[in-house]
Amino acid sequence: FSVGYSAVALNHVIDFKEKKQEIAKPVSPSELFPSLPIVQGTSKRIKVLTRLTLVVSDPSHCNLLRSTSANIRLYDIIAVFPKTEKLFHIACTTLDVDLVCINVTEKLPFYFRRPPVNMAIDRGIYFELLYTPAIKDSTMRRYTISNAISLMQICKGKNIVISSAAER
Repeated sequence: FSVGYSAVALNHVIDFKEKKQEIAKPVSPSELFPSLPIVQGTSKRIKVLTRLTLVVSDPSHCNLLRSTSANIRLYDIIAVFPKTEKLFHIACTTLDVDLVCINVTEKLPFYFRRPPVNMAIDRGIYFELLYTPAIKDSTMRRYTISNAISLMQICKGKNIVISSAAER
């Protein structure tokens, strides 16, 4: 079969609110798929990346990203989902991550500020917006559009990734 994507990422989410969270080694795509699907319109196989998403609600959670954990470095993409303005600022300015996830399902408890966002863009960090919640519910659609517009104005349209976060 063929798919309309050239790359997908298998996401492993760690939420530090839950006790005893360990960062496991990423699962190899060859363990999950006997053969990878073909990219639509080509003869190439789809590229499967591994992604680690850390949900951080306290500054101490960021220490794990600062450490040189062997398992963290095995992932192709490192994402962080900050829950507060302070953690958003830390993610933009000091953490070694590829993506900063933006909550689109509720009114943000803070406003995006230009200095940390510009610093993140200069460091090559991208901001991720999920579109799936906008499909599910009209209230979430309103928050998704509102938060996306707010981020787009601050970023001037740069370094934004829109993804589905589809689970199947």
